[in-house]
Amino acid sequence: MDRITKAFLGEFQESEGLASSEESKVFEMFATYCALSEVHHDSVDITDFHIGGGADLGIDGIAIILNGTPINSVEEVQGQMDSSGHVDVMFMFVQAKSSSSFSGESIANFLDGVDEFFSENPRLPMNDRVVSLRLIMEEVYANSSKFKKSKPVCRVCYATTGRWTDDPYLIAKVEKSVDVLRSTNLFSDVQFVPMGADELQEAYQRSKNSVTAEFAFANKVLLPPIDGVDEAYFGWISATEYLKIIEDGVGGVRKSLFTDNVRDFQSYNPVNTEIYSTIESKNDRGRFVVLNNGITIVARSLSTTRDKVIISDYQIVNGCQTSHVLFEAKEYVDETVHVPVKVIATQNEDVVNRIVTATNRQTQVTTDDLHARLGFAKKLESYFVAHDDKERLYLERRSRQYAAVQGIEKVRIVTKPQLIKAFAGMFLNEPHRALGYSGELDPWVGSKIFNDLHKLEPYYTAAYAHYKLEFFFRNGAIDSVYKPARFHLLMIVRSQVAGPAIPDLTTRKAEKYSQTICESLWDGAKALKAFSDATQVVDKVVQIEDLSRDYAKARPFLDDINAQLGTVPLRGGSA
Repeated sequence: MDRITKAFLGEFQESEGLASSEESKVFEMFATYCALSEVHHDSVDITDFHIGGGADLGIDGIAIILNGTPINSVEEVQGQMDSSGHVDVMFMFVQAKSSSSFSGESIANFLDGVDEFFSENPRLPMNDRVVSLRLIMEEVYANSSKFKKSKPVCRVCYATTGRWTDDPYLIAKVEKSVDVLRSTNLFSDVQFVPMGADELQEAYQRSKNSVTAEFAFANKVLLPPIDGVDEAYFGWISATEYLKIIEDGVGGVRKSLFTDNVRDFQSYNPVNTEIYSTIESKNDRGRFVVLNNGITIVARSLSTTRDKVIISDYQIVNGCQTSHVLFEAKEYVDETVHVPVKVIATQNEDVVNRIVTATNRQTQVTTDDLHARLGFAKKLESYFVAHDDKERLYLERRSRQYAAVQGIEKVRIVTKPQLIKAFAGMFLNEPHRALGYSGELDPWVGSKIFNDLHKLEPYYTAAYAHYKLEFFFRNGAIDSVYKPARFHLLMIVRSQVAGPAIPDLTTRKAEKYSQTICESLWDGAKALKAFSDATQVVDKVVQIEDLSRDYAKARPFLDDINAQLGTVPLRGGSA
């Protein structure tokens, strides 16, 4: 392994809290992280995608990505279907070898394993994780009528520390195996991606940078000075230039650009159908610029050079529907199609929140929803970083928010979906719901979750407990077989350390209650004992070999846990 790759691997190992893991295992996760970061740009727990460890079909990493979101359960597949009515799918597979050469035999075996994964009658042994991912895959194909425009993409990444040289022998081996996958007729495209040391290093470096785009913006007007805004332009750009802003590097839409947009793509409702028809029509597409309300882009950094504009760390806060329809109709996009665009550069978070609120004020999204998603999360972000170094966490309110910040362990970065799940499990006594589709908890945002009257301490406590438990999982202090019950363990620790009765989360009692839990979690030895004691409660309820995600999601498991704790908590916790 060359010095640069080894240095990056060491940095990755430290930032991901994998200090006690073997180098070969860390390299597998590193390669999986690099491959996944090219198509998914939000923070993830990379251990969720690591497969290696026996009966793994010769595969080290698997990610099933629906509508830009990595999926970990059958329920999440159905949740995506129900929320958007369509599905855009990528299956990604990773094999990592720390050797400095690409082996034709190893590549062929890897691709054979991928083929076996999709087989209707598999013959090779598979571990529980592979089996659960196959169930997700089968659920995806069971809903094939909802495939957006084409069948799923299969992306196969083979990583080494060497250099890919387009060797004819290796290319022939790859093509032979890829043809077998294509012959299944399950995919719109099968992509083989060789990743040598150079590709791994470049992908890792890109993962640490904020999203940046450069585009031609000749027809723009500089808006007058605005308080809290560094610079702002209004005008129009060609649709082909706009597509450069929203596309990722592998032929998809960069979903992370729309996290501040509140509303995901709504598939082909009447409005979106009309937008598509306008672009499709030769007579109407030239009128698109006057028929469309336009796009609003908020960037943290903006620079101009004549007609070129470079933006970084940006979000498309209004125009999610237009963006997706333009992407899907790009075969009809020509030089006559232009898009009204407003580009605003600001570091002022209050201004950003005001812009998001103003541009998303529609009947489906209430002011309370927006405030909960923006204002309360901002307060939490400030509260998380206000702690001392060893106790500090970072709430990521936008994609790759902390990517370019040096010295932050990735395991200390908490995404909003992670926080919502941890809080629901620990303080709302709903650990089984936290294991399901994340959108299931969305209706509670603004009321039971992110309620502006809630104290901040319970949210930090839930986030820190989740961080600490994941740290123990990664380093083997707590056996990872308990992962399906991770949110139950948070609830058990809360009950055993501070008492089963949850105080009203709007009162000072909630602050003191949370502080009691934190004082145990901040002490490494006490934290390990608390979680070890919690696993013993699980052991009394279920034989560990029978503990699965499906078992943990069932209401009877929660009832049995509560019986062991001697509690019957109110469902939904305190408001």
